[in-house]
Amino acid sequence: MRHHSIQSKAAAYITAAILIVATLTGGINRALTPILLAGAQTGKISGTVVENKTGKPLPYANVIIVGTKYGAMTLEDGSFLIAAVPAGRYTVKVMMMGYRIEEKKEVEVVAGKTVKIEFRLQEEIVGQTQEIIVGGEMKMVEVKDSDRQFFGKPTKDMALGGGIIRRPYPPAEYNTEEYEHINDNRFLGVIANPLSTFSIDVDVASYANMRRFINNNQYPYKDAIRIEELINYFDYDYEKPGKGEPFSINLELSECPWNRDHRLVHIGLRGEELDEKDRRPSNLVFLLDVSGSMDQPSKLPLLKDAFRLLVNQLGQDDQVAIVVYAGTAGLVLPSTRGSQKEKILEALDRLRAGGSTAGGEGIRLAYEVARENLIKDGNNRIILATDGDFNVGISSSSELIEFIEKKRDDGIFLTVLGFGMGNYKDHRLEQLADKGNGNHAYIDNIMEAKKVLVNDITATLYTIAKDVKIQVEFNPAKVAEYRLIGYENRMLETEDFEDDTKDAGEIGAGHTVTALYEIVPGPDGEGEIEDNLKYQDVVISKNAKKSGELLTVNIRYKEPLGDKSRLISKVLKDDPVSLGRSSNNFRFSAAVAMFGMILRESEYRGSADLDSVLELARGAKGDDRYEYRSEFIRLVNLAKVIAELRDDGSKPETGEKNK
Repeated sequence: MRHHSIQSKAAAYITAAILIVATLTGGINRALTPILLAGAQTGKISGTVVENKTGKPLPYANVIIVGTKYGAMTLEDGSFLIAAVPAGRYTVKVMMMGYRIEEKKEVEVVAGKTVKIEFRLQEEIVGQTQEIIVGGEMKMVEVKDSDRQFFGKPTKDMALGGGIIRRPYPPAEYNTEEYEHINDNRFLGVIANPLSTFSIDVDVASYANMRRFINNNQYPYKDAIRIEELINYFDYDYEKPGKGEPFSINLELSECPWNRDHRLVHIGLRGEELDEKDRRPSNLVFLLDVSGSMDQPSKLPLLKDAFRLLVNQLGQDDQVAIVVYAGTAGLVLPSTRGSQKEKILEALDRLRAGGSTAGGEGIRLAYEVARENLIKDGNNRIILATDGDFNVGISSSSELIEFIEKKRDDGIFLTVLGFGMGNYKDHRLEQLADKGNGNHAYIDNIMEAKKVLVNDITATLYTIAKDVKIQVEFNPAKVAEYRLIGYENRMLETEDFEDDTKDAGEIGAGHTVTALYEIVPGPDGEGEIEDNLKYQDVVISKNAKKSGELLTVNIRYKEPLGDKSRLISKVLKDDPVSLGRSSNNFRFSAAVAMFGMILRESEYRGSADLDSVLELARGAKGDDRYEYRSEFIRLVNLAKVIAELRDDGSKPETGEKNK
């Protein structure tokens, strides 16, 4: 309990606040008793709140004395006590989402005595307007049919507000997971398409989501597989960036494991590491979905455990606010220093699930809170945790994206963490993270939470370069055709590369980013090359023929708070090594790409099968510090078993039809 100096004009309000906290904690600090009793003869109001039909007690209902700041919250047995109420006549009101508001008028409080009253609440009427108290502030909200109260069990530090009351929520009868349809990138001729341009992607949600399906003995939806996210789930041992550069460029060329007539180009970026002394203070807003759809073991309970891990990583100069949303949005923890971990953890512990999903309103409030507590030159970020099932207020993807695009110029980035199954909205969450200058991960278990929020914490939270674009120029004398593996929803137009207004991907501290091109070797001959054009001939320059260069990689990026892009380039020589002599980075990423193509049943998978994936991956584990690569091998083995269990043995069972 905080002690404030009491001025005459504020005395009543401060006294009321102390009374509320005292009521919730079950007692009053003896040292404050003379202050509370000074100038007023007081009595008490006690009673119970029960359900009208069953008579069962209703815990966590809000009881207030209208026109005052006195109030209480019912305990587990439905009882409440409002102490030290000045003598007089009052209207006492009870509010609980899911039930009609009830009130008792002309309740007389007599000095030195306790008046007892009972409330019997009836189920709510759809569309009824109710008052709720969020962070100590009274608000009016329209109650939807499925809305539920979001105030939790009283604790020592609670005033009115905080937490979520758990209410029954019917399980989904149908699988409503949503994935964007993906058409695999096709082979393009170098003569007509000499430049390949795309935005980098450090999202890894697709891998963890794939693992969730495989661990449930089921093949994932084809469109749930984004191959670049499978590849980028793993760290690679790339060369460190040079002094003054935010990342390094690493290039490698070898034969293509699933088509030995082709070659495979491996492009790897590695972001600079941040020393502890270089870490900027963080202004974080946890934006947490506590709607009824989150009332599953794989959702809110896992979410709370995940954020406990993150809280334990906070420094003293970091600050955290918590915004929650169900049928409406509310601030349950104002911005709090990282040194007060116990207070932040208590706020997390109070969360319960129930109600509809006003995700758009939650996002609005989170950006408002982040902006109010903005740290200049700091790391300002919202971390959204949800299953993505928004259905109240701003709910369409286009509206949310438009709103987030307008806000990213404030220097506030957005990380999106997906949870759960059955109604997971994968594509929506990926888009939000993309447009919010952030990253997207899927948390399927506590170990994944540890990976994202502990092991990879600097990469997750600290952006070192934004709007990162790659443009590869192929030498037509060496390459006839090429195909970018993955990145289908990250493709850019050629002119976008030099357009600094065009949004692209971000790289976090220590992040590695990998891209693979399958190429068809070029003619490497003499004379002119005709491309069946009526009005022009295409001629390969003499310099191209004499050059030993296969391609040039150009990268544009901006500093985290910058507006102008910078350019760095690197050339890959036409000097392939055999697959056996290629690096672990090369072979393991190729194995993951093969697995992704098998899961997608890609027409470009060539000779790839699960046995060849296993052989390649086992020989390329390298320094598997966290055993992520070992787990990948286990998943491939499990995929083999799932396939073999099919009667015809041809292909594994898959999920529901893609949405």
